[in-house]
Amino acid sequence: MPLFMRGSFVNSPDRLFVIGVLTGADDYLYAYGVARLPISTAALIIASQLGFTALFAYLLVKQKFTSYSINAVFLLTVGAGILALHTSSDHPKGESNREYFVGFFMTVAAAALYGFILPLVEWTYKKARQAISYTLLIEFQLVMCFFATVVCTIGMIINNDFKAIPKEAREFELGETAYYVVLVCSGIIWQCFYLGAIGVIFFASSLLTAIIIAVLLPVTEISAVILYHEKFQAEKGVSFVLSLWGFVSYLYGERKDSNKKTGTLNPETELPQTITAP
Repeated sequence: MPLFMRGSFVNSPDRLFVIGVLTGADDYLYAYGVARLPISTAALIIASQLGFTALFAYLLVKQKFTSYSINAVFLLTVGAGILALHTSSDHPKGESNREYFVGFFMTVAAAALYGFILPLVEWTYKKARQAISYTLLIEFQLVMCFFATVVCTIGMIINNDFKAIPKEAREFELGETAYYVVLVCSGIIWQCFYLGAIGVIFFASSLLTAIIIAVLLPVTEISAVILYHEKFQAEKGVSFVLSLWGFVSYLYGERKDSNKKTGTLNPETELPQTITAP
């Protein structure tokens, strides 16, 4: 029997079920939203997830903020919000305004929902009535991803998505075999992502997890422009700079805070001065 069942990890498995279902719904919003947007635009919108994570972390787990973390959240969120301006110039070929805006708002909804899921996981840890090990976290991920997979599978069956997979494989530019290789590798990479995310939440916080996810933004932006020759309009450039600025601000604040704590805890700095009698 899994540890979370024997040890009553979260008092009842209902919370795991809820988190799994929410994750499955978020996967759907993400998949359908990103499919209607250029890669770089979708990545920048998803960066707004940091702002949602900060909000829900404050409400659920009473996350403490510094001036640097507040500055980082503000800059990264504003950087993503700038994309709402002049979006009509960024439409993929053959896509209507309605499809583009549906994709835009579905991607924003995905960012907001995942911004809620991360603090919810941290809150679940805090509510546990037993010591939590990393092995237990892996089981937590297994159960959560199982329910998320069930939700996604039901949706794919209803939408007849499984019938479309062979057709997509035949039409894949790199070949049918490469299509299935990409499919399998994507599944493995996403599992590594979720495992890393819950690990960072366990050892640090949900806010740090969101910050690390935001690090992917510059890499995705540059890769999309180089590999797919996407346009890099002025609003994307401004958003890109603000996002980098926000991330550097957070790192600087964390380093400064860490150095301050190290100096405070250094025994040599706390020893009283020796007074020599005359």
